[in-house]
Amino acid sequence: MADLQRKPFGTRGKVHAITPESAGWRYVGFSLYRLKPGDTAAEATGDNEVILVMVEGKARITGADQDWGELGDRMNVFEKSPPHCLYLPNGTDWRAEATTDCVIAVCTAPGKGGHAARRIGPEGITLTERGKGTNTRHINNIAMENEDYCDSLLVTEVFTPAGHWSSYPSHRHDEDDFPRITYLEETYYHRLNPAHGFGIQRVYTDDLQLNETMAVADGDVVLVPRGHHPCGAPYGFEMYYLNVMAGPLRKWRFVPAPPVAWIVERDA
Repeated sequence: MADLQRKPFGTRGKVHAITPESAGWRYVGFSLYRLKPGDTAAEATGDNEVILVMVEGKARITGADQDWGELGDRMNVFEKSPPHCLYLPNGTDWRAEATTDCVIAVCTAPGKGGHAARRIGPEGITLTERGKGTNTRHINNIAMENEDYCDSLLVTEVFTPAGHWSSYPSHRHDEDDFPRITYLEETYYHRLNPAHGFGIQRVYTDDLQLNETMAVADGDVVLVPRGHHPCGAPYGFEMYYLNVMAGPLRKWRFVPAPPVAWIVERDA
């Protein structure tokens, strides 16, 4: 069985630490801090560029030799307001001191020194509807392809209503064959509302050599090294996830699973 579902290993401090080495791939890293007021977190970016996402709460942050002040105003992720984020290039460092209970996501991928440190959001991030019917979900694009903030990273938030599907129709981005498809590794950081709920995520290849279905809990991270990766939110439980993607080319091109390609064509 593939080790694709990662549980938080604590409730305070650093609770996720996914590296390319621990994931068995080359590009994406993801860490998560859960802090109480006065707690601190600090890291050097090394060879990676970083986007810090204030998932919940507030913190004073310094990074890349600048004081960015207090970032964050969304106290509960399901408020769906745009997040406060900070981009930091490789070869820098950062430090955060929580001013409230807070959750900080650390999204990483190889940096090339092509972009300067900068705030991302909340200005310029607009909650956007995607899909139809029970495939409807709502997106906060933080740094997708149209936002030229990064060398490698693609980062977005998705809110999936109860009873709806997301990352659907099933699709994959696991070949380096642009413009038909791009190779992008991906992580999903899941939250559920109410928190005692569960969601479903499947990760599978067309030949079913990889074929995993997971019941994800609030706070879990799912790794997508290849294949299709749809999610479902059962009736009664709203789902949030933070996506981090990266690969050799900062483009998002995907191929749908053959059984659902007709849905993509119909809804295009």
